[in-house]
Amino acid sequence: MDEEGAGIYVRESAHLDRYVQIGVVGGRVISVEFPESSDQIRLPENGDSSESPASQPPDEHPLLDRIFAYLNGREDSFEDIDTGLTVPTEHRAVLESTRKIPYGQSVDVEQLARTSGLDADDHETVRNALRANPVPLVIPDHRVRDTPSGAPTAIQRRLRAIEGL
Repeated sequence: MDEEGAGIYVRESAHLDRYVQIGVVGGRVISVEFPESSDQIRLPENGDSSESPASQPPDEHPLLDRIFAYLNGREDSFEDIDTGLTVPTEHRAVLESTRKIPYGQSVDVEQLARTSGLDADDHETVRNALRANPVPLVIPDHRVRDTPSGAPTAIQRRLRAIEGL
């Protein structure tokens, strides 16, 4: 995904009753967030939250189009999306393994630990990595049962429902 170089893009979602906000740098997604209200939307570094609505981040980006199609029921794994992760090595292994969980399937913490090269009982590392996931949905932490997510709990539940989990 190199259609867009850098920026913050945001669009309101009626399905989630929140906004979907993505951060992109060098064509890589570095953040996916779900602000509850427009005043929680992050503006670009040179932005000023007191400016007019016209200064809000743009709502057009190919990844936002794909996310909204997914929210409307179109299956998408998002595996082809380039990410720019700045996380500890052990977290990176967990997130890379999480990324390989197919749409509509789920795993438990032990399975994810093993596929990440960790001890099956290393639940804390797995949970911490998922909790700190900077790009939930693109890295589908909602497919791991009974764990925290980089997304708010309500969003995690909604994404699981979309996939029938």
